[in-house]
Amino acid sequence: MKKYKPTSAGRRGMTVVSYKEALTTTKNAPLKSLTKGRRSTGGRNSTGRTTNLYRGGGHKRTYREVDFVYSKKDVSATVEAIEYDPFRSGFIALVLFKDGERRYVLAPKEMVQGDEFIVSETAKPKTGNRLPLGKIPVGTFVFAVELKPGAGARIARSAGNYVEIVAQDAGYTLLKMPSTETRRVLSTCWATIGVVSNEEYRLVTLGKAGRARQRGVRPKTRGSARNAVDHPYGGGEGRAPRGHRHARTKQGRPTGKGQKTRRPKKYSNTFIVTRRKPGKVMGGGR
Repeated sequence: MKKYKPTSAGRRGMTVVSYKEALTTTKNAPLKSLTKGRRSTGGRNSTGRTTNLYRGGGHKRTYREVDFVYSKKDVSATVEAIEYDPFRSGFIALVLFKDGERRYVLAPKEMVQGDEFIVSETAKPKTGNRLPLGKIPVGTFVFAVELKPGAGARIARSAGNYVEIVAQDAGYTLLKMPSTETRRVLSTCWATIGVVSNEEYRLVTLGKAGRARQRGVRPKTRGSARNAVDHPYGGGEGRAPRGHRHARTKQGRPTGKGQKTRRPKKYSNTFIVTRRKPGKVMGGGR
C-alpha cells in the first residue's frame, strides 16, 4: 500500500494500491481489439427508474472483454502483461495462446509476466491452471468457479477472493465460500487454481468524497434524516429513534445484525450444506 503525507485533510489517512509494483505497465492502453465502449446506467433500469441507489457520474471507462468461459481448452497460453481493469477490483492478464489468439483473463496473485498456464482436464493443479473441480485435491484454493458446467465463472472473482475445496462426495464438490457458507457444486464445473490478485484492495482508504464520486458512488442519505414517506426510519420531531425492533431497508426488508434475508424456498437451498455465519466478515452482528 502507498500512503501520503498529510498535506491536506483528504490526504490524511488516504491510501492507494502500489500499481507500479503489481502491474507490467501503468499506462492505460489496453489491447484495442479486446475493448469496447460501455455506458453507465446511473443505477437506472431500462424504463429509467432508479433501481440501485447512490449510483451516478463517475469517470469514463473502457470496458475490457474478460474471458470468464475459458472455452479454449488444451492449448497452453503465456502471460504477456498484467493490467489494471477499471471495471473490477482484481487485476487482469493479457495472455497469448500458442495458436496466436489473445484474450484477457483474471490474474491470480502469484502470476507474473512470462508465466504459462493451460485449461485442460489433464492439467496439473498449479497456480493459473484451470480444470474440473472433481480433479482438484482437497484443501486447494480456487477462484473463478462455475455454478453450472460450461456457463462460465460466477464465484470468487473479486480482489483477494478464493474458495476452498473441502471434500469430494458422489459427483459433487463441497466448497467453502468467501461468505463462510459451505455448498455443493457439480464436480464437472471448472475452476482456476489460486487466489485472485490485488488482495490489498480491501485495505484502500479513499480519504475524500471526490475519489468516491470518480468511482460513480453518490452520497448516501441516512434513513433517519428523511421524511416518513421516503424511509421507514423517517419523520418525527428532532432526532427520533427508528421505531422498529429490527433494522430494515428503504423497501422495508430486514437487513444487518445477522438477520436472515434469503428466500425460504430458493431453488439452490438444497445445495447449501452449512449456512453462512453472520459477523464481521459479512458486516453484521457487530
